[in-house]
Amino acid sequence: MGAVTLDAVSGASGVSKGGLLHHFPTKNALLDALFESLLDRFDADIDERMREDPVPHGRFSRAYLHAVADLRDSPDESAHWAQVTVALLAEPRLRRRWRAWVQDRTEEYVGTDSSIDAQIVRFAADGLWLADMLGSHDNGGDRQALIARLVEWTNK
Repeated sequence: MGAVTLDAVSGASGVSKGGLLHHFPTKNALLDALFESLLDRFDADIDERMREDPVPHGRFSRAYLHAVADLRDSPDESAHWAQVTVALLAEPRLRRRWRAWVQDRTEEYVGTDSSIDAQIVRFAADGLWLADMLGSHDNGGDRQALIARLVEWTNK
């Protein structure tokens, strides 16, 4: 992940490079900590959305969809996820951690979110995430219609 350097993080965080290296002795340690922090916040966001959703069937898929779709409204969080997403492609240990998170959540909600439609919604959310990250689609007003349609599919 070339864009993330210890110097850049040191400058952005206001912590000396020595202080940064005290807590994160390697770039991989820093990247792992960033990934875990983002994943913890993402997990908490999904959990909060699930608590607010009174319909159990498809609840996890709806929460995942909305958490992903709303990332673009938080430029800092979105930028961090973009960096980590690139790192996921290059770093097998991060891919293993992401895969474990997905598998754990999938198993946890197998009773409510295992339908083909729910799986399609989560894959579509991943595609929306990628499109937002790349800026490849400006679907304007259609975005809300797209999300609404995907939410409908979670109820099947």
